[in-house]
Amino acid sequence: MTTRELDTVDALMAHYAAGILPEPARVLVAAHLELASVNRQTVAAFEAAAGDLVETLEPAPLSDPENSMAAILSSPPLSLATAPKSNPEDHDNGWPSVLRAFTGFDRHDVPWRWKLPGLKEYSLGKIDGCDVSFYRIRPGRAIPEHTHEGFELSLVLHGAFSDVRGRFGRGDISVADDSLDHRPIADGGEHCIVFAVTDAPVKLRGSLGRRLGDLIG
Repeated sequence: MTTRELDTVDALMAHYAAGILPEPARVLVAAHLELASVNRQTVAAFEAAAGDLVETLEPAPLSDPENSMAAILSSPPLSLATAPKSNPEDHDNGWPSVLRAFTGFDRHDVPWRWKLPGLKEYSLGKIDGCDVSFYRIRPGRAIPEHTHEGFELSLVLHGAFSDVRGRFGRGDISVADDSLDHRPIADGGEHCIVFAVTDAPVKLRGSLGRRLGDLIG
């Protein structure tokens, strides 16, 4: 998966519908669809287009029918028909169900660890080639200015943050890559909690003074 393949939210939705995202990214998109309705129609359209394409293909015999069927039955569901579509207000105090199933815990059970003043992290480590983490950002706290050597997908689960592109609230996905320099700042009033999936390290940017200020918090 290259950075340019996931440079927009629409591209992310297309990869999700096609079933070709790394597992953590698939979970992130599924959680987004559970929290917000904005991209459900887009994914449904991609799925319909994929279904139409499949119908035009000539059938071919399976080389290993028994193992092939087992793989199909064990695959995660992609159709929006099986995705929860509950009211986003139901999730004010907890994770989307797909995220709870993936992590094994809920919002109030995250074993946070100190990373920087005003910033806590819980890392799930590397999963399917991606680094997977939760971040809890103090109200008004700025994340040090940085860019990305690969892609970074961030789903806002609580609160909101803003950067040069605008504001991202609960249920929104931020897609960042090496074309973006940004300095996310959590909104005032409540902590911002983010689920992040990356495939490469970040690179700090900005002046030395700003870097030191942002690291100190």
